[in-house]
Amino acid sequence: MRQNTQNGFTLIELMLVIAIVGVLAAIAYPSYQDSVIKSRRADAKAALLELSVFMERYYTAKGCYNVPDATTLACVTGNAAPTLPFLTTPKSGTPYYDLTVAATPSSFTLTATAKSNTADKCGALTLDNTGVKNVSNSYGYTVANCW
Repeated sequence: MRQNTQNGFTLIELMLVIAIVGVLAAIAYPSYQDSVIKSRRADAKAALLELSVFMERYYTAKGCYNVPDATTLACVTGNAAPTLPFLTTPKSGTPYYDLTVAATPSSFTLTATAKSNTADKCGALTLDNTGVKNVSNSYGYTVANCW
């Protein structure tokens, strides 16, 4: 006498596995997105620190943080900031942050502004010549959260 044995899965078993995989994906995907945002922000922070070193070297060479007067070589308030060696981060590939500098003869402020393709709620990260770090956002994130 032969016994009928069932090979394969029932529909209920298959639906249970799909539901479990869906729950795990719903938990894992936001964590993955958060990790990607944090790594992009870390790249922006590293770029700000690198540009801070560039600005200090510029100050050592020129005597001021902004561009000296072309004829007298004097440091004058109101002159433009020097051209940064790179304006986005990452330096190659899809840019996620725009980098800018505002400079006077005795100070500078570097800013990394998140582009629209970045879901970074920290907003703009800033670093000045004294090493003070700041953020500007409307979500209540603090410097400790973002830096």
